[in-house]
Amino acid sequence: MNKWIKFFLVQKNSLKSRLMISALFMIFMVLPIIGITLNNAFEIQIRNAIKNELSAYSYSILAAAEVEQQQLYMPEQALDNQLNVSQTGLYALITTSSINNEILWRSKSLLGLSDPKNLPVPALGKSVYEEIELAGKTHLIYSFSVSFSDGKKSFPMTLHIIKDQTKFLAVIANFNQQLWTWLLVLMVLLIIVQSLWLIWTLKPLTVLKQDLAQVEQGKSPQLKQSYPQELLPVVEQVNLLLTTEQNQRQRYRNALADLAHSLKTPLAVIQSQQDLSPSSQEQVNIINQMIEHQLKRAQSAGQASWHLGIKIKPIANKIINTLNKIYVDKQLTISCALDEQASFKGDEADLMEILGNLLDNAYKAAKQQVALNVNCSPSELTLVIADDGQGIDEQQRALIMQRGMRADTYQQGHGIGLAIVRDLVNTYQGQLQIKKSSKLSGAMFVLTFPL
Repeated sequence: MNKWIKFFLVQKNSLKSRLMISALFMIFMVLPIIGITLNNAFEIQIRNAIKNELSAYSYSILAAAEVEQQQLYMPEQALDNQLNVSQTGLYALITTSSINNEILWRSKSLLGLSDPKNLPVPALGKSVYEEIELAGKTHLIYSFSVSFSDGKKSFPMTLHIIKDQTKFLAVIANFNQQLWTWLLVLMVLLIIVQSLWLIWTLKPLTVLKQDLAQVEQGKSPQLKQSYPQELLPVVEQVNLLLTTEQNQRQRYRNALADLAHSLKTPLAVIQSQQDLSPSSQEQVNIINQMIEHQLKRAQSAGQASWHLGIKIKPIANKIINTLNKIYVDKQLTISCALDEQASFKGDEADLMEILGNLLDNAYKAAKQQVALNVNCSPSELTLVIADDGQGIDEQQRALIMQRGMRADTYQQGHGIGLAIVRDLVNTYQGQLQIKKSSKLSGAMFVLTFPL
């Protein structure tokens, strides 16, 4: 039971689950109520039919009764043959209309049975229809009080018609079995029809989900499927948002490229001056580094590229092939374990910047081996870059992430790459950790991104 409760709590925000639960609630509430109502109505109808039947018997018996000198006379044989045969299930008695219930006449069908006790005594001219115990079984009894007159005095008496309700209960049981069997079949059919109806009704939402996945993975720039009128405004607004975001990002990057070009040209002229002092040259280099870092950081798509999905393996292979050519003299062994389905939900340039900087540092530090592992789970993407170099001390791990800092093991570069990686990872709400590789014994960079 607790598992089902947890399941419904988890699924409470699902539109399909809500509709299915409400439909099942209606099916399992309405149909049983209908079944109970029909069963009660049928039972009442059968009871009323038996009452009318017993009432008809009473009139036929009373029609044959005669009273003379305060004595009741009944014919030897009753009109209904069931009253003439022992224990047929239909019985008749006539008693005095008093508390003593003195029996004046009994049908032959009561032979071999004890007289019933506590017979009802309705008021004169009234009838009572209820249940009574006879021979250890429950029977239906119809009692009717009348008064005969022999010309001098009235002769009140009560006629009791008793009927075994075994057949009545069998009819009710058979009706119940048929009713609930067909209601169960109807429930199953309604559940199947309801499920098919929900699948058909919610199919546009499923298509929308798939279409969004295509956009998110970068396979489609916009939502292209056909949707019903109710979803068209949403689809149009999403497509407008995608187009606007792409255009704005492109204009932003074009403006940054123009800015970079306009800044670097004057700096290049300054650097070419022969009389430039070493301190001035150092400051110009710092300005160059700051411009490069800030421009790359600003060009990051970050959360603005939520809709993109870039396959990691082709990008990683491209970077590794390039680095293999650059560091061909080191003759490094590269081991890659890349998830075929792993994708980076961001911009391709950002992914290349992250992998390029980390792999380049690994190539520089490695002695013989570099490892790249990419794993993708439903909740997060993990990238691990490791080498068999000297590694990074714990004291250096905090410094190396700062802009302008680099580990002593690296003989090239100015350390700005790791700062860019750090900023990009933070932009995508990821985490960057520097550890020691247990297999290669060198540095290991672990990046995790939420999905």
